[in-house]
Amino acid sequence: MIKHDLWWNIGLERRNGNILSSYTFINTDHQYEIDDDPSLYCQSTLKSLTIGQKQICLLHADHMPVVTQGASKGIEECQYQFQDRHWNCSTVQDGTVFGPVLYHANRETAFAHAMLSAGVTYAVSRACKQGLLKSCTCSRTTRPKNLPRDWTWGGCGDNIDYGYRFGRDFVDTPEKEINPDIIDPSILFINTNQTKYQERKRQSLRRSRIRRQMNIHNNEVGRRAIYRLTRVVCKCHGVSGSCSLRTCYQQLPTFREIGAFLKEKYDSAIEVRYQRRLGQLRSRDRRFAGPTKDDLIYFEDSNFCEYNRRIGSLGTKGRQCNRTSHGPDGCGTMCCGRGYNTIR
Repeated sequence: MIKHDLWWNIGLERRNGNILSSYTFINTDHQYEIDDDPSLYCQSTLKSLTIGQKQICLLHADHMPVVTQGASKGIEECQYQFQDRHWNCSTVQDGTVFGPVLYHANRETAFAHAMLSAGVTYAVSRACKQGLLKSCTCSRTTRPKNLPRDWTWGGCGDNIDYGYRFGRDFVDTPEKEINPDIIDPSILFINTNQTKYQERKRQSLRRSRIRRQMNIHNNEVGRRAIYRLTRVVCKCHGVSGSCSLRTCYQQLPTFREIGAFLKEKYDSAIEVRYQRRLGQLRSRDRRFAGPTKDDLIYFEDSNFCEYNRRIGSLGTKGRQCNRTSHGPDGCGTMCCGRGYNTIR
């Protein structure tokens, strides 16, 4: 059971700025505080960070407003992509952002991890290009082999390599820290049989290790999505728009494209099992060797049709549906077969 705040919570604390939809980033509210005392900023202002993340914050305090906005954008994109699904990324004010749904290793949790990881990578990559961070600048990636010789390579591109490295270090750190708080809530009840209690505790700890492995995998899927969709763009130069010269560089896709890509990965997510002999997560369907590094993975089914506080389901009662649609927003699907009322 997750009894502490998740770092994702910083995305709910300040959602007023957005560098992801604009090339302008203004952060005057906390800039002096960061420069004046990074330790106070990392320890007190960003309370939901883990010990390892606070250490990263101390080294890169100027990155944290960017990370905050990346997390915020990840939450917003999750809500956009899932607005017509049974679970629609509804947020709660309990420090976990999405509530008890995160206790379970299902498709929805897998998507959320990938989306938040992508948000941080995307935000940092763009911030480097904008000159907002002290430790990175424009992209220095090598020239593509298929680029025509007379085209210039080296415009100010988005620094995806740096964004990937920082995003990996920051987002994966909580999964690599020993965290005794993540245990199965069922063992918290008083159990007079000490042997059974110890066995259930061992099972819970083993399950948490597998869960961390799953989270790290899905975090990586989000970061790889940035690489998969980044493209080379070129600008023309010349007299009267003759385009006699071209300067090319790499550019991030829109974050909406990232969200749509990861939603497709959600729809094709692979159910896995833990193969103890190899220490790996393998496809539960033995006919397939997967999963690949680009596949979202999960090992629990989910059902969000009815209200269920334990699993974090708000149910679909009272939601709007499209009577003429045969997709997930259609009344047959959204109402889970319970019927619906038409209101004019």
